[in-house]
Amino acid sequence: MERLELQSIANEVRKSIIVETHAAKSGHPGGSLSCADMITYLYFEEMNVDPKNPDNPDRDRFVLSKGHSAPALYAVLAERGFIPKEDLESLRKPDSYLQGHPDMKHTPGVDMSAGSLGQGVSTAVGMALAAKLDGKSYRTYTVLGDGEIEEGQVWEAAMFAGHRKLDNLVFIIDNNNLQIDGTLEDVCSPYPIEQKFEAFNFNVIDINGHDFGEIRAALDEARDAKGKPTAIIMRTVKGKGVSYMENQAGWHGKAPNDELCEQALIELEGGDA
Repeated sequence: MERLELQSIANEVRKSIIVETHAAKSGHPGGSLSCADMITYLYFEEMNVDPKNPDNPDRDRFVLSKGHSAPALYAVLAERGFIPKEDLESLRKPDSYLQGHPDMKHTPGVDMSAGSLGQGVSTAVGMALAAKLDGKSYRTYTVLGDGEIEEGQVWEAAMFAGHRKLDNLVFIIDNNNLQIDGTLEDVCSPYPIEQKFEAFNFNVIDINGHDFGEIRAALDEARDAKGKPTAIIMRTVKGKGVSYMENQAGWHGKAPNDELCEQALIELEGGDA
């Protein structure tokens, strides 16, 4: 798939994130917008998945460990054909299958329920180990928040993955440098991130998480890496694509009102708000 086509899909995903959170009057648009490009690439280009057979035992697995960014995952699933796009506006409604965090029991294409930070990545490690034990070729990908890696459970999972040489596993860290209470440096700095993963026997790649060429190259390198899991540290912009949300911690968990929703959609259409 060409870069412009991927950018077009990712832009539709961003529009849906705004629509979802506006309709719900709650949710997490900032971190959803920052990881939209990577999740788009994974489902449209990288992973072996089929919306007509979402439970195929040989499919690649994806775990959104930072589960509060579910609006991005749901938007990608809708674009890929796993769920109807019109259902996105039911986000967080009491009777909706699209809850504030992914639910594997009710949402096609969701491989793991997530919510408590750190737990998703541990499950992803288990999935990768299961593939090794069963002699299967499927790969496992997990997206973590950079604030999430302040959780100790993340490093227990990383230690196990490195020790077991799970080269069918890719950690993707959404390094937008903001979490709910401010910058990583102000809250509880996990820097330097690269050296920490190297110490746990990971192949480490640093990229611009909004550049599809760099995303492609990193995932190709991860596929070729033998004897080590890979950690992709993707530098991103929280709120990417919406001017008033970009690099603003306040948009971690706040929905746009009618006026701001309209402004965001105009910007994403390429117009001037």
